[in-house]
Amino acid sequence: MPIYRAPVDDFRFVLNELLELDKQRDLPGYADVTPDLVEDILTNAAKFCEEVLQPINQSGDEEGAHFENGVVRTPKGFKEAYKQYSEAGWGGLGAPTELGGAGMPSLVTMAVAEMAMSANQSFAMYPGLTSAAYSALAATGEPWMKEHIATKMISGEWCGTMCLTEPGCGTDLRLMKTKAVEQPDGTYKMTGTKIFISGGDHDLTDNIIHMVIAKIPDENGQIHDDLSTVNFFMVPKFLVSEDGKMGARNGVSTGGIEKKMGIKAQATCILNFDEAKAWRLGPKPAPAKPGEKRSASAGMAGMFGMMNGARLGVGIQGIAIGEVAYQNGYAYVHERRVGHALTGPKEPDKSADLEIVHPDVKRLLLQSRAFVEGARALAMWTTLNMAIARSKRPDAEAAGYLSDLMTPVLKAFCTDMGFEAANAGMQVYGGHGYIRDNGVEQFVRDGRINQVYEGANGVQAMDLVGRKLGRRGGAAPLALFGEINAFLEVNASDAAMAPYTKGVKRGLDALQAATFWLASNGLANPNNAGAGASDYLRLMGITVVGWMWARMAKVALTKLATNPSNAQFYKDKLMCAKFWMERLIPECPMLLERIQAGSETVMEFE
Repeated sequence: MPIYRAPVDDFRFVLNELLELDKQRDLPGYADVTPDLVEDILTNAAKFCEEVLQPINQSGDEEGAHFENGVVRTPKGFKEAYKQYSEAGWGGLGAPTELGGAGMPSLVTMAVAEMAMSANQSFAMYPGLTSAAYSALAATGEPWMKEHIATKMISGEWCGTMCLTEPGCGTDLRLMKTKAVEQPDGTYKMTGTKIFISGGDHDLTDNIIHMVIAKIPDENGQIHDDLSTVNFFMVPKFLVSEDGKMGARNGVSTGGIEKKMGIKAQATCILNFDEAKAWRLGPKPAPAKPGEKRSASAGMAGMFGMMNGARLGVGIQGIAIGEVAYQNGYAYVHERRVGHALTGPKEPDKSADLEIVHPDVKRLLLQSRAFVEGARALAMWTTLNMAIARSKRPDAEAAGYLSDLMTPVLKAFCTDMGFEAANAGMQVYGGHGYIRDNGVEQFVRDGRINQVYEGANGVQAMDLVGRKLGRRGGAAPLALFGEINAFLEVNASDAAMAPYTKGVKRGLDALQAATFWLASNGLANPNNAGAGASDYLRLMGITVVGWMWARMAKVALTKLATNPSNAQFYKDKLMCAKFWMERLIPECPMLLERIQAGSETVMEFE
């Protein structure tokens, strides 16, 4: 049976030593976040994930979600675990206190989310999507919705979903056909079909609140193939009155659940809306004047706010799946015996050495570990920047640019590398990894979806290159280059840091050259940007994670100088940092060369 132990020590290191959480008390929501409180949250969340969620992960995958006679049921143990999860308050950990939540900042809640995803990705998606839905409702909903609906979602009494994708419309929302027709009372009747809806229906709660995007027909009853009439709606499974009472079943039905490669315990549904009662969220769009070009509706802002939060969450899923796959691979190679060490038997009295003695096995596991710990630091640094962006600090504007820039990087790079780590964890098992009983092949299957949903990774790369780089005159990449260069300058004369700063500079040089090449050649020929976008995103991911490793190496060197009792922990940090510089950073010049190859050969392909 697979194992999982929450990496609490590493969360402590990133929060307390790298990001110095105790010095962030001036940020909104951080005033009461003491080290003791954070420790209590981390240790209790770890215990819950290890003892409640992880034991039903493999069994949930084997059983899967059920769809019978129009009813969806989750696997054995999920309903009881969800009840415990809600009663313990984990679902409302980051929710506003005025709505019944604990008000913890995202820097803390993301650590808990990662643990839950490692322990049981299928389960964690139910409350994870609910969090995205109630956050959107709290930001855009009417007061009665916040008081009577969001509070029930925060308490765990009700769940929530995101309903975006349609059979003929995924990324290109202009092609969406679901429509919402306004009624005399100001509500809407919605008709259409949505697919791939995670947690779309289930037996965990009495009601499910769907956050749906749909088009409002124009004055002639037509819907257009553009974004001008796309709006954001709340559609409950069971109707809810303005005093919070649950009423009759709404016109939302489940057409089936998807038969998937992975996350089989997650009920991924086809939902049919048949004149379902819907409430529009956000301001009503103003009609276009005669001769005026229709513009994107105000409802898109609410949808993108929800999506950006989800993209960060999916990036964390990539880290989480890498963590649990690494842990299982690491445990296995300390039990399995195969061959002898290349330099001679390590245990001559045994018929074979443990698998961990072999260099290629070490390489596979070390790359996974270096990715997980480096990406975790990047995700938490980005989350901290989101909080700084909402503050009155002098660097608030730059922090906003940085967090905006990192969102597609975290989503795509972390899920790509998380999938690589899942494969590495399975690989060290040899043939036993391909056998379902051992459980590691589940991590490969579960992790694969992370590269696809909430905007496929190629789309994230295009968002990075096509939108994020040039916005506000390139303010975001310039802010990033400035931060990294400042770090390199401060540590330029530190000989002990040279193995790390040289690697970061090599990555930064390639990243800057690629950025300037795209700024020139991507504008001249957009296909150059498209052909190089995925390579550029990986180049940025390797570089910024390398920067995180250099920063962590600085902390580790400082700590080792004081002879700490846990010296091995910091030595391991230096080992991972050196591995990243030696094995990942060398990809950067190669990626630059591929980007500069342009699009001519790619576009020859018909």
